[in-house]
Amino acid sequence: MKQYIIVVSLVLTAFSAGAQTSIDEVLRSIETNNKDLQANGQLTTAMKLETKLDNNLPDPSVSYTHQYGNKEGMGIQGELVASQSFDFPTVYAQRSKLSKTKSVALDRQHADFRQQILLQAKTVCLDLVLLNQQKSLSDLRLQNARQLADLYEKRLSTGDANILETNKINLELLNAQNEARMNEAARVAKLQELATLNGGIAINFTDTVYAPVQDVLSFEDFKVEAMAANPQLLSLQSAQTAALRQINVNKAKGLPGFELGYRLNTATGGERFNGFLVGVSIPLFSNRNNVKQAKAQSLYADLQLESTSYTVESELHQLYNQSTALKTSMDEYSRVLNSQNNLALLNKAIQTGQISMIEYFVDVTTYYQSMQNYMQLQNEYQKVMAQLYKYKL
Repeated sequence: MKQYIIVVSLVLTAFSAGAQTSIDEVLRSIETNNKDLQANGQLTTAMKLETKLDNNLPDPSVSYTHQYGNKEGMGIQGELVASQSFDFPTVYAQRSKLSKTKSVALDRQHADFRQQILLQAKTVCLDLVLLNQQKSLSDLRLQNARQLADLYEKRLSTGDANILETNKINLELLNAQNEARMNEAARVAKLQELATLNGGIAINFTDTVYAPVQDVLSFEDFKVEAMAANPQLLSLQSAQTAALRQINVNKAKGLPGFELGYRLNTATGGERFNGFLVGVSIPLFSNRNNVKQAKAQSLYADLQLESTSYTVESELHQLYNQSTALKTSMDEYSRVLNSQNNLALLNKAIQTGQISMIEYFVDVTTYYQSMQNYMQLQNEYQKVMAQLYKYKL
């Protein structure tokens, strides 16, 4: 009986402080080794550098012309021109501000991508905790079925049991073996998924208990904190600011551009003419509708941020309500199961002949199903809380 109590107590243990460190270590490893995260980091770096390209000066221009006269004695003459064109200084200042804003937006997009990867990894870890718990329960069920099969095999040989009872026990043993086999296959698949997230490096995750999580007491306070730290919303806020910066850039492009240069003319006889080249470019046509386009883009950014904010708030509310319902059901299961030791009592009763085989299978099936329901509730609750607190990853 003692071994049953130990295993059941292990399964029923709600939380353990040591589990959090283990999951945190897995997440830190995945953050370091995940190939998608590394690739996205490099893409973010490339795109941040790309935002600075528009603010570069045009390349300088150098040309030389060598001319011959069409009559004898006219000699030759040459012309060297070196020039540099540039926009009005205000344009470069506005482009610099726009580049910095876009860089912030790209960093926040990367943070959102990182959060999704880590949330996926944490969800896999939580599923592995469930599978490890189910492994403990299925091992107990398999051990119990084998003991009963041996017992009834002996009873059958002495005439104390009939073939129908023995067949039922053998079917229970078969079901327990199949359950253990399927659970192990699912566990191996989750470990492979975890290894894939870890850049192909295997992780031996064997936790059977969940980490303590902070209950959400006030939804309004939680909503403010969660939405303020949401990287998706922060990215859209940066996109909104960038759209406003783009309006300023496009307005500044309406200012004239300039060209400065040096001109040298040479001719036969040693004559030389030096001078400066000054030009002005008036953007009468090239900037047409640019400001209108930027304003339309800014309006789109405003509406997208507003729509996403409503969506995020709604999702948080749904998750909050779901967590409350799961917590209530989980506590009810925990209270009842912790006050009982049905499996040990059932095994003792069937071995001493106090209950019939039918009564045993009805009760033991109810017990196993209740344990499965409780472990499933724990898992769903932990995953909901992981989504609620994903902004802390």
